[in-house]
Amino acid sequence: MDPDMRTRAALEEHWRASERGDVEAEHAIYAADAILDYPQSGERFRGRATISAQRGGHPASRHFTVQRIVGSGDLWVSECVITYDGVPSHSVSIMEFADGHVVHETQYFTDAFGAPEWRTALAEPMPGRSIARA
Repeated sequence: MDPDMRTRAALEEHWRASERGDVEAEHAIYAADAILDYPQSGERFRGRATISAQRGGHPASRHFTVQRIVGSGDLWVSECVITYDGVPSHSVSIMEFADGHVVHETQYFTDAFGAPEWRTALAEPMPGRSIARA
């Protein structure tokens, strides 16, 4: 199997494990000394054990829907919708790999927003979606 196919398979398993709540499998993708950054809050989590502990302690019911995964070599991006207690949050996860493991992840989160009326005539719905109005 080619290295990019292996990385994609590892990412797909990471997100499946996240959805099923398998903390050990979810975090197997990370190097022991990986770093996870949340730029919006300014938080940095250092080490696979710390990353796992902060996610495992999350009090909300979480669900993961992967929209797409793109990348090659050592840089991969996952676009996801993570639903916390029924409220969706869009997420972009940028993962940097070395020796087959994530060494640095930066994850961005955003809430959905309604489209303004002025651009209605210019937009079409994304596949499988409807346009939310402001």
